[in-house]
Amino acid sequence: MSKEKDLRLSSILIRWYNRNKRDLPWRDTTDPYIIWISEIILQQTRVDQGYAYFTRFVKRFPSVDLLAQAEEDEVLKLWQGLGYYSRARNLHAAAKIVLEKYQGVFPQDYTDVLSMKGVGEYTAAAIVSFAYDQPHAVVDGNVFRVLSRIFAVEEPIDSTKGKKLFSQLAQELLDDKRAGLHNQAIMEFGALQCVPVSPDCNSCPASVMCLAYAQDKVNVYPVKAGKQKVRARFFNYFDVRYGDGYMLLHKRTAKDIWQGLYELPLIETAEAMSIEELHRTDSFRRIFENGDGLHIKYITQMKHILSHQAIHAVFYQVEVRKVSAVDGYIEVRASDVDEYPVSRLVHKYLEKM
Repeated sequence: MSKEKDLRLSSILIRWYNRNKRDLPWRDTTDPYIIWISEIILQQTRVDQGYAYFTRFVKRFPSVDLLAQAEEDEVLKLWQGLGYYSRARNLHAAAKIVLEKYQGVFPQDYTDVLSMKGVGEYTAAAIVSFAYDQPHAVVDGNVFRVLSRIFAVEEPIDSTKGKKLFSQLAQELLDDKRAGLHNQAIMEFGALQCVPVSPDCNSCPASVMCLAYAQDKVNVYPVKAGKQKVRARFFNYFDVRYGDGYMLLHKRTAKDIWQGLYELPLIETAEAMSIEELHRTDSFRRIFENGDGLHIKYITQMKHILSHQAIHAVFYQVEVRKVSAVDGYIEVRASDVDEYPVSRLVHKYLEKM
């Protein structure tokens, strides 16, 4: 389209936005720190789910220096249940950089913001456009969908060529004089009007310019190259209880899911195993070789789906009279376990006990 038509479409989206936008707290500020927090929380998270987390997070850490000075365990505990915990770890690490490198003042330059840990092109564009009205176009899932339908783009959104093409389209469409407002408008339009399934095109103000609507192919877009295969993993958890109300926890330190979170003693296997088979593994012997009066009881099993992984978890409760120290595990009172950040999967189990 010509720049005149680009600006016309931008105006249509902004008018729609001013009439239909949701009242959200991070839209009532130009504070880059608050905007940053909201954008990180809303990555891979629905607004209705992230809202409460955002409120708690900014209440506890209203400034970047307070976040930087916090302990990681506290940050992860506030994040518990939201998933994708690398976001919280990156947020914490980036806050420390802002405090050390920028003396606690959030950077304004797009390149500086982009260099922050956990910040990609979309998040950097969102922060500098919402906070400083800089002309950097955002491209998230909602924007992909809107642009792919309006322009009937056949290129898959999950291909390198497609991502480059959509970034160019978004930048060309951007109204440089109202960059922040335009970006908010196109994302909200995708979230509320141009929805993934069965959008109400008859009431859509952009339908007159939408090629997918003209071709009756709205539900064809956006095009995707293909889904990544889901990996199956088998987790065997042991809820070890002993003495006067004590239990064992282990902190995940490897670069894997739930890094930095605590969990019950775990044996991961390549396939589902019975308790008799687990007894014969080296991992089982390492955990329980010094256990006195071992009694194991099956409790439950759960399936936990992540973006590209399916966790098949089995939980056993283990009662022992005493247990010697096991390398990598800490001893905590069962009554204090809520103080430790754990995955949603382990939290669901502990809630039942």
